[in-house]
Amino acid sequence: MSGFNSTWWLDAIVVVVILALAFTGMVLGWRARRRRQADLPRLAAPPAELGEILRHDELFYVATTRADAPLDRIVVHGLAFRARAGLTVASTGLRLDIAGEDPAFIPLADLRGVGRATWTIDRAVGKAGLVFVRFALGGGSAEGQRLDSQVLVDGYLRPDDPAGLVEAIQTLIPTEQKEAAA
Repeated sequence: MSGFNSTWWLDAIVVVVILALAFTGMVLGWRARRRRQADLPRLAAPPAELGEILRHDELFYVATTRADAPLDRIVVHGLAFRARAGLTVASTGLRLDIAGEDPAFIPLADLRGVGRATWTIDRAVGKAGLVFVRFALGGGSAEGQRLDSQVLVDGYLRPDDPAGLVEAIQTLIPTEQKEAAA
């Protein structure tokens, strides 16, 4: 066995142990984040009647983060992972159909703002290719009642026509909410 280094097994074991520790740390961190966010309210289920449909886009759902902490990804209630999605802009709010998740609804009263972005938590896109929608998570319910535990979040989407989507959503946001979000 000339030229055979018998310490390569030890080197391999060290590398495997380091990778296992890193993976375990990532899993434990993800679980801890889910526990910290478990009390966040769910998005409402879509109503039976959306009202007038203003626009529908097939797009890419990127992420949802807290509005005041853009690196704090929301990982509960179907908002954790990037996926293909459908977004329907209607007179009553936004219907979001993320692949593999239950349909969700952002009522008109919970919309706070919309705009263009070039980055979010793990995604950078040139020329303002992302659209962010700021809304109050837990702002209301299907029955229209207000809840005390509102959390402002930004949902990031990547449509084919960002300018058109921003324009369609801006028409929905009441002026007083636009001013409050500014």
